[in-house]
Amino acid sequence: MTGKMPARDVKWILYGANGYTGTLVAEEAARRGLRPVLSGRNREAVEALADRLGLAARPCGLHDPTALRELVRGATLVLHCAGPFSATSGPMLDACLAEGAHYLDITGEIDVFAACHARSGTGEARRVCIAPGVGFDVVPTDGAAAMLKQALPDATSLVLAFEAGGGPSVGTAKTGAQGLGKGGRVRRGGELVTVPLAYRTRTFLRGNTPRTAMTIPWGDVFTAFITTGIPDIEAYITASPKAIANARRLNWIRPLLGIPAVTRFIQSRLEGSVKPPSSATRARTNAHIWGEATAADGRVARLELETPNGYELTVTASLGVVERLLNRNPEPPRHGYVTPSQLMGADYVLGLPGVTLVSRS
Repeated sequence: MTGKMPARDVKWILYGANGYTGTLVAEEAARRGLRPVLSGRNREAVEALADRLGLAARPCGLHDPTALRELVRGATLVLHCAGPFSATSGPMLDACLAEGAHYLDITGEIDVFAACHARSGTGEARRVCIAPGVGFDVVPTDGAAAMLKQALPDATSLVLAFEAGGGPSVGTAKTGAQGLGKGGRVRRGGELVTVPLAYRTRTFLRGNTPRTAMTIPWGDVFTAFITTGIPDIEAYITASPKAIANARRLNWIRPLLGIPAVTRFIQSRLEGSVKPPSSATRARTNAHIWGEATAADGRVARLELETPNGYELTVTASLGVVERLLNRNPEPPRHGYVTPSQLMGADYVLGLPGVTLVSRS
């Protein structure tokens, strides 16, 4: 079943299909009968996966712009799942814009969101939808931000937080290591501001149980501002006091963490120590989302969401967006850069399997 598919027959492309998350997406897409063309730079792995799922394979690296354009030519969209997106997003977005294919990815990297946003005008001119972050990064938190904006239109500050069980894949861990040298980031007065790692902590209640959390440079620091216009935004992840202390110690050596050789060393250590979550682990773990918007006069709107494991949500969230864009009627609400909630609606996340609105006030 592998082999080259004529460009005129290409419906959509799943790039990075042989990675941990890409494989999960490919398996579910095949189950739904969506039949993506699988691609990635590892020919042997891509073709083996395509054979197993009965799908077409067109392996291709990202270093050759001509080959990449040939891959994308004739496709309605690309779902890009090959990280780290700081290195891979640019070439794929270039190809999508050149060939008129919608661009989707599952990044959570602030700089990638910013780079995609900077190409919005080109996307509008080419009638291309640029929608990064259609997985766990950042669908549930972006939806929470949009719903809070609806509840409190004059909000001036926004806090988003999450607790995710099950642990990261190797790719996710390596992407996190790559960003350590940049420190933390928040929004202040609508501007992105660099701050120390774990520079603030808070406690959130999950039921009656307190959860300590620290600030992180989560993608919503960029995207939630685009979605809501709220000028002050912070994002948090739950962590133990020991983990918070360790993160703060890294501030002392942060300049070293930005050196490429140091980053590569840390990533090589992660390859041997990080074990991606098994299917059993994904099934028994979930995620919790907190959102809090505050107006200048002190009024507060809050909500909490419960979601499946982040990887499971990434599969269903991203494929829901794929199905939306493959259905050309109705057309996307607009072209150029869009956040998940701008494309799919504020309550999109509430319709995904296993997602529960725990509370809203």
